[in-house]
Amino acid sequence: MKILYAASEALPFVASGGLADVAGSLPVALNAAGNDCRVVMPLYSTIKKELRDSLKFICEFSVPVSWRNQYCGVYEGEANGVTYYLLDNEYYFKRNTIYGHYDDAERFTFFSRAILEMLAHIDFKPDVMNCNDWQTALVPVFYNIYYKEVEGYENIKTVFTIHNIQYQGQYGMDVCGDILGLPDYVKWVVEYDGCVNFMKGAFETADKITTVSPTYAEEILHPYFSHGLDPVLRGMQYKLTGFLNGIDQVVYNPETDPAIPAHFSADNKAGKAICKRELLKEMGLPDGKEPVIGIVTRLVSHKGLDLVKCVFEDMVHLGYKFTILGSGEKVYEDFFREMAFRYPDRVAVTIGFIPDLAHRIYAGADIFLMPSQSEPCGLAQMVSLRYGTIPIVRETGGLKDSIKDCGGKGGNGFTFKTYNAHDMLDATVRARAYYDQKIKWGRLVSHALREDFSWDRSAQLYIGLYKEIVG
Repeated sequence: MKILYAASEALPFVASGGLADVAGSLPVALNAAGNDCRVVMPLYSTIKKELRDSLKFICEFSVPVSWRNQYCGVYEGEANGVTYYLLDNEYYFKRNTIYGHYDDAERFTFFSRAILEMLAHIDFKPDVMNCNDWQTALVPVFYNIYYKEVEGYENIKTVFTIHNIQYQGQYGMDVCGDILGLPDYVKWVVEYDGCVNFMKGAFETADKITTVSPTYAEEILHPYFSHGLDPVLRGMQYKLTGFLNGIDQVVYNPETDPAIPAHFSADNKAGKAICKRELLKEMGLPDGKEPVIGIVTRLVSHKGLDLVKCVFEDMVHLGYKFTILGSGEKVYEDFFREMAFRYPDRVAVTIGFIPDLAHRIYAGADIFLMPSQSEPCGLAQMVSLRYGTIPIVRETGGLKDSIKDCGGKGGNGFTFKTYNAHDMLDATVRARAYYDQKIKWGRLVSHALREDFSWDRSAQLYIGLYKEIVG
């Protein structure tokens, strides 16, 4: 089967979040299963020079963007056995950042239309186009309106994947004519609540809608999680499903990871104690037998940090040490700085994001705290298990699907249900009691190290979905 995976970011070229991890890993697993999956993304100026230099120019053409015609060059590259097409237009993509510009509507309208125009100029006709988030949501819209009856474009199926429904591509209705160039009779496809909504357009026109965990697929049918789109999705339930993301188990491998000071496995865990000792030394905390909680996150409210603020000192008094890495809203950055100042032998914080340090926290901490208010899938809880670090999570989205409480059979972490600080605190109390029983804790760590969150299982679910719609 031939699959074109359309994304606004993908590893190893550029990344700002979890989408890039998925776009860099899922196609590898799909190809390993015998398919031909290729990735298409913009050629941003922020891509590292050595990666840009490895690309080969293959063609150029013009792309209609409403009344404009814009240049598009196609460059081809390869990474991990996957072919990448990178679409070039310096007017749209020569920026210091990949998102957050005044003309993002036009930039990603161009990108979506260019993906479809590209198919007439390359030797690859997909059976399925899998589009991701609002930046490629117009691909199924444009395909249905302009391309599906054109010779060479027949019988291509479209799948739209929601990674975070909060970001929908919402703009004023004037965008419909001046940017999208849609005729009046089809404007209803993208119109919602008096605005243009790119994601709503994909819901209307894609053959299937997927999201990144089964629980999130249920949650977004309710107003609390849907950011206003639940009425549309409830009418589209027949084509909505959720598949749990995986992680790259080569990048995250405690037996080979070059970023950590000692290697370890389920059969030989000695290196984990070394990682803990070295992490405490690096973060400026005294060595000791107390459990270490790691936090690696964006410092924003929906990550559950208001709960952490509420009972942080209670957790310190339980005997925990904290190693924290992240950046975001000033209120949370200042809070953690204050805690590090108040408890210098218990709390260490690094503001920013240092990937190698993140690996060392995953490997060296005993417990990983992730009390998210909402979490479509989450990767950090899977990564922490990969390194034998036991997660404490709230039961939402992919956290609920991947972490089972140790109070039941097959538990691999500690969970709490309600968005309540003292429920979270209770989970840390239970975790501390478990930690103090060294034999039980050792078995739990061994169980965590044997968990399998590779992409192989998820890839098979996607392949089944593709086969269902291709026939």
